[in-house]
Amino acid sequence: MNSSKSTIQKSGISFGTSGARGLVSDFTPEVCAAFALSFTRVMQRSYNFNSVAIAIDNRPSSYQMAQAISAGLEQINVEPKFYGVIPTPALAYYAMQENIPCIMVTGSHIPFDRNGLKFYRPEGEITKADESSILCEDVPMKALSSLPKLTVLPEAENTYIKRNVTPFSKSTLTGKRIGIYEHSSAGRDIYRKIFEQLGAEVISLGRSDMFIPIDTEAVSELDKKKALDWVREYDLDALFSTDGDGDRPLLSDEKGEWLKGDTLGILCSKLLKINAISTPISCNTAIERSGIFEIVKRTKIGSPYVISEFDKLTRDYRSVAGFEANGGYLLASEVEFNQIKIKPLPTRDAVLPVIIVLSQLINVSLSSLVSELPHRFTSSDRIKNFSRERSLRLIENIEQSSDYLKKLGLNETLLSLDHTDGIRMKFENDLIVHLRPSGNAPELRCYIESDNQSEANFYVKEVLSNVIRFCD
Repeated sequence: MNSSKSTIQKSGISFGTSGARGLVSDFTPEVCAAFALSFTRVMQRSYNFNSVAIAIDNRPSSYQMAQAISAGLEQINVEPKFYGVIPTPALAYYAMQENIPCIMVTGSHIPFDRNGLKFYRPEGEITKADESSILCEDVPMKALSSLPKLTVLPEAENTYIKRNVTPFSKSTLTGKRIGIYEHSSAGRDIYRKIFEQLGAEVISLGRSDMFIPIDTEAVSELDKKKALDWVREYDLDALFSTDGDGDRPLLSDEKGEWLKGDTLGILCSKLLKINAISTPISCNTAIERSGIFEIVKRTKIGSPYVISEFDKLTRDYRSVAGFEANGGYLLASEVEFNQIKIKPLPTRDAVLPVIIVLSQLINVSLSSLVSELPHRFTSSDRIKNFSRERSLRLIENIEQSSDYLKKLGLNETLLSLDHTDGIRMKFENDLIVHLRPSGNAPELRCYIESDNQSEANFYVKEVLSNVIRFCD
């Protein structure tokens, strides 16, 4: 008889910044079942439950992975409940209300030849300590002779729609034309229902039967052009989209300019009267410069690190939230908006921050709301198929020789280095350059912050092109 631990170890799949990720070819039915068994056994030590909630994104491989997870759960007499194709935060929120764990099958924004699993305790995302426990858990496994057919349950979708509609009046978005760039997002059928229930006229755009890996941190030139064209053609007040599993928002203003995720996070947090913020080191320093928050805790990149600060912050501050450069918004404490209480959702969410901000568009445009924030500008991109080893070697070369910076096109005086996650360099001209290996894929990420957008865009291209030229 096989065991879950040995099956996972042989697969080569590891945890990244958010969940277990790997090639679809490595996520065999046995591996998926093994992860489900180990996760459930770890959860059973702390919680009493009889079922685990499961949902998927639109990747071709996701349904079979959910079938395998279900088959694994049935081996230990735990009932799998399948909620179909819905956003990750929809599954997580519903499971929290039911006080049960859940597993989301998704690779988020990475290419469709890869996939992943996200795991949730009954109160929210698992921790890094939980990840270690899952990898160490050893559960006997029977061979999977067949995979069960799954019946879709509607309750998770309905609960998520209610969460995002209840705090607002039915006329919140009346008179507003909202485009939804649907592509292959897991929430594409839900978003229309939410926005229409709030009074918006919704225009569906860019729906695709093929999986499209949208990265909200590194928006492609094609998607930038789509926003400009669609906003102009359909006279939109805003254009909304998400990544593949619907936990990272992408919001364009009335000019067709995509907002940065951390800009959206600042605006939402200001409107929710948040006191304390947990946010990764990669986010815009406009957070501190805005003077809106009593405290800002900087973390490594990845929602588990953001969440790790919540316990202490919620003890010391009335209202606590977190957000990332990718736009994912994490609500750690109950807040009140329009005299209605909104329950916590300590995992990335794409819908709530967008509606909160759009609800302010009465006699003001989205671009004007953004213009009121401190003028610090960011840009980011990545090099694909760039191994973690090469990334770490690059960082080591930078640390050992200041002359190496010149190879990257960085000729300003270096003031400081921050090693919270990768290497974050601050220069005398207030330029910030941050390089780090992705936690989800073989990629090198580059984040730039500057006093003007054109300079930020220039340095992203300059640094990454020089990395390709000079780094072995």
